[in-house]
Amino acid sequence: MNRVKTLAIIGAGTMGHSIAAAALQHGVSVRLIDVSAPALETARRKIQSYLASAAGKGGGKGGAVPGHLAGVLETCMEMAAGVTGADMVIEAVPEKLDLKKEIFAQLDKLCPPSVILATNTSGLPITAIASAAARPERVLGTHFYMPAYLIPLVEVVCSDYTSPDVAGDTVAFLQSIGRKPVLVKKDIPGFIGNRLQHAIAREAISLLQKGIASAQDIDTVARYTLGLRFAHTGPLEQRDLNGLDVHLDVAEYLYQSLENCTQPLAILREKVESGCLGLKTGRGFYDWEGRTREEVTARKNEQMSKVLELMLSWEKESG
Repeated sequence: MNRVKTLAIIGAGTMGHSIAAAALQHGVSVRLIDVSAPALETARRKIQSYLASAAGKGGGKGGAVPGHLAGVLETCMEMAAGVTGADMVIEAVPEKLDLKKEIFAQLDKLCPPSVILATNTSGLPITAIASAAARPERVLGTHFYMPAYLIPLVEVVCSDYTSPDVAGDTVAFLQSIGRKPVLVKKDIPGFIGNRLQHAIAREAISLLQKGIASAQDIDTVARYTLGLRFAHTGPLEQRDLNGLDVHLDVAEYLYQSLENCTQPLAILREKVESGCLGLKTGRGFYDWEGRTREEVTARKNEQMSKVLELMLSWEKESG
């Protein structure tokens, strides 16, 4: 049963306001906290845009958010005031361990013991963050993926201290707002998603560095084989479908030649050192000149939304 009715989110940046939109869509009251008034105003505008878009796709008249879906959004510049009365607090500030620890030390004093305290980090150790709290058993990680209002997956990461009840309540809350939570039982670097993502990216960058194929051809292979499969079948289920004996036979010879370096590859360092950082600088593995982040992101999000709609329809059909 979901016991979270009011959610406080610390940080109105990219992740914070996107998480807020996901909760608001499902009737949760949200307090968005940030020390910057302009950041809060920008966040409010973006949230309204997301919700209006979602309402339009969901049949809301005139782009209005249906009343039974829309929660109440409040903005606040004071942490103490913002977390008062909240059932759960999600911290979504920049990825700086000391900053996060400082925030959780404060939250532990401000919030009653029943309040769940979560950090939205993509890889910082949850145990280290939780250690700043006097009651670390109520602290855990909630790793949302960007954009959080669209991508349903959330990794619920337990620290060495996290109470099973806190983990269970967090999973129940996330399910109530339309997310697909997975429980990461051990606090490991990168959790699940980033470990899988970086393993694939390392091999792809290695293939490019060795001159095996162009960046576009490597990505085409990934999109039209792995991408199609991963939309409905995970890598472990796929092994079962192929046969574990077949996988073992291939692994016996293939694993010896896979990239296993423990440091970032030279081509990646060279790109970064030369200022070729990708879309934001106009050049990376691809040439992005003449295209803005906004237009590329909007197009990719629209494509992702269509794929997600198909995946959810398949899920309903299968029961």
